[in-house]
Amino acid sequence: MTSVLTFVEHDGGTPEKVSLEALTFARALSERMSLPLYALVIGADGAVASDALGAYGVAEVHVATDDRLDPYAPRAWAASAATLMDAGAPAVVVGPGSERGAEVMAHLAARAGLPLAANCTHVEPGDPFVVTRQRWGGSLLEVAELEAPVALLTVAPHAVQPEPATGPGAASCREFRPTLDEADLIVRVAGRLEPERGAVSLSEARVVVGGGRGVGSADGFAELEELAELLGGTVGVSRVVTSLGWRPHTDQVGQTGTRIAPDLYVACGISGAIQHMVGAKGAKHLLAINTDREAPIMAKAEWAVVGDLHAVVSAVNAEIRRVRGS
Repeated sequence: MTSVLTFVEHDGGTPEKVSLEALTFARALSERMSLPLYALVIGADGAVASDALGAYGVAEVHVATDDRLDPYAPRAWAASAATLMDAGAPAVVVGPGSERGAEVMAHLAARAGLPLAANCTHVEPGDPFVVTRQRWGGSLLEVAELEAPVALLTVAPHAVQPEPATGPGAASCREFRPTLDEADLIVRVAGRLEPERGAVSLSEARVVVGGGRGVGSADGFAELEELAELLGGTVGVSRVVTSLGWRPHTDQVGQTGTRIAPDLYVACGISGAIQHMVGAKGAKHLLAINTDREAPIMAKAEWAVVGDLHAVVSAVNAEIRRVRGS
């Protein structure tokens, strides 16, 4: 049956937030097209995701099972999607605009010989489809026509708020074995390093405390780490901080780092270059602390504090501890 198919990333059966955003986007599209919403998940653990995906309006969950798919092989994952496309002939395939989502969808497009519209924020179905998508790192929006027998789309991260369906139902679960060959397995993830227990993911954190060149040194992040811990968040950094070797690239917020969407972003000693702001544009509230009142980030901030970040952050930490009696 023709459908809107969504590729869903998950962790042990728990859908990733970016995939829930893609599902919300795809559900609205399926409703406008009067088509059922299906989901593709990779790996045996994907069957565990059925209940969660049913809450987002998914009618059928298709689980690709093959030991060689775990933990990640981009061409093999794309081959799984291609196998499902050949069997079910979806009208649209939607993927999250995450690193893996973009990679898998690009491989799928190359394999199927179809165009891919990446980083979409809106789509109007038709012949052709009319898509609005982010370009140049999100600094501009492009309206384009997508003409193809199957529309392949990725959803720009944090462009859609994930929302469960108003009338959720139970999703049926169907396992299938994809058609793979050795060429699909040339590139594979050989191992995985887990984050420290209790660590908050930068992409999922509700509070991010960011640090830039103004922090002064690697040791200067101690106060920012404390503030992040007090607020139940995590630390992010600008690109210059990783270039100086003060923090790892995994902490970087920006166009070439992680795109964040916290409830609060506290930017300390960060000037606000466009590449950094692209990564932080999803933040609901922005507090900037900087000695330079003319820094670009100060004009973008909802609240701006002109002052030495170490003095300000230390005072905030002390006040939080005082209020909590700790």
